[in-house]
Amino acid sequence: MKYTIYHNPRCSKSREALCLLEEEGADIEIVKYLDDVPTEEQLLKLLSKLNLKPFDLVRKGEKIYKEEYKKLNLNDHEWIKVMIENPKLIERPIVVKGNKAIIGRPPSLVKEL
Repeated sequence: MKYTIYHNPRCSKSREALCLLEEEGADIEIVKYLDDVPTEEQLLKLLSKLNLKPFDLVRKGEKIYKEEYKKLNLNDHEWIKVMIENPKLIERPIVVKGNKAIIGRPPSLVKEL
């Protein structure tokens, strides 16, 4: 079965997760989500597979989050819009296999998938 990884090549955890998949000889589709930003529909599908709320997928350590969004009380739809407008706020890496997905932090979690 094919794996899809939402990948940021500049992120060491994302690179480690990709390497683990490659070592297993997995069939991998790489989505560089900073260049190919997920749509609202794609994010909703990912969130469903992850069994998370949009806010749970937000990288809270990012400067833009701390400066612009930390003090806001946004609803799920608004958080999705924020992530589409600022894809660097999307937690990474996300690895999908079929109807299941995980956030690869730590990267070893991809082995559970």
